[in-house]
Amino acid sequence: MPIRFGLIGCGRVAPRHAQSIRQLPETTLAAVADIKPYRADRFAEEYNAPALYDHHALLARDDIDAVTICVPSGLHAQVTLDALHAGKHVLVEKPIALSLADADRMIETARARNLTLGVVLQNRYNSPMQQVRRLIDQGGLGRLLLGSATVRWYRPQSYYEDDWHGTIAMDGGALMNQSIHHIDALQWFMGPVQSVQAYTATLAHTMEAEDVGVAVLRFANGALATVEGSTVTWPQNLEGSVAVFGEHGSVKIGGTALNRITLWKVAGQLEQEAEILTSQRLDPPSVYGYSHREVIHNFAQALLHNRTPDTTGEDARRSLELVLAIYAAARQGTEITLPLSSDNRESR
Repeated sequence: MPIRFGLIGCGRVAPRHAQSIRQLPETTLAAVADIKPYRADRFAEEYNAPALYDHHALLARDDIDAVTICVPSGLHAQVTLDALHAGKHVLVEKPIALSLADADRMIETARARNLTLGVVLQNRYNSPMQQVRRLIDQGGLGRLLLGSATVRWYRPQSYYEDDWHGTIAMDGGALMNQSIHHIDALQWFMGPVQSVQAYTATLAHTMEAEDVGVAVLRFANGALATVEGSTVTWPQNLEGSVAVFGEHGSVKIGGTALNRITLWKVAGQLEQEAEILTSQRLDPPSVYGYSHREVIHNFAQALLHNRTPDTTGEDARRSLELVLAIYAAARQGTEITLPLSSDNRESR
């Protein structure tokens, strides 16, 4: 029997979830919900599922096994907790939450109720990302020395003139929203971060949060890395990349959604070998990339076979903690060590 999904939040990213659920043989879309009736109705008509205007009504249905949550970031925690208390498994969009306290409540509640909590970190599933992770795991780069995560994207002022984008309570800025996938990839490749120094600024938009952030990371193994994230590179998205440099090689994944190997210099290998292995060579139609279906497939298989999904609440918590550490370092003008103290565990 397929996993019956409810979808909560019918905004920009929701079509990636709905399309994926409909395409996979082990999943089906049972209902959708959005607080804006016109959006729920339009979405329901397109994807042939009942429309509800309150997520509690969706959670009360007996024909739903799991929910996928696509609401604004500041609502992730509460909607996830509501779903877990209703006995539903949860797959939530990034970031898992905007504070570590909320992330911990989500993780602990899922564990206590024996329910599965997964987080959409879809770029980890991209073919180039998987290739580089295997290379690192096999020791192909040797000891890692240096890394970088670079997000040079553009958002017009109109993007921040809805009721949540760019706000501290509901979204965060260029680091928490646009760059967290690349920050996640950097620490996924290079391991635990020991300390952070950073600057953030709001330079080109009228908004609460930052549109530019830069940071220097020191990893537990002694390696260093830089993070640069922005939404100011007029007139379009120019680069979203992660690079890792080791004793025996250098690799960089670029494209608009970490979908293309742009550098592969590894001892004993030809650069063309990576290109041959890479299936995703063209930029996707949006920065969401191609891999939501792989995330949902993995999550559904985890439910069907009673195993842990590949991108868990704990994985997403590590990325959240790193972004919060960058914010704390910029706010306090000092080096911040991880794990974060209680004074630095909130979004601001």
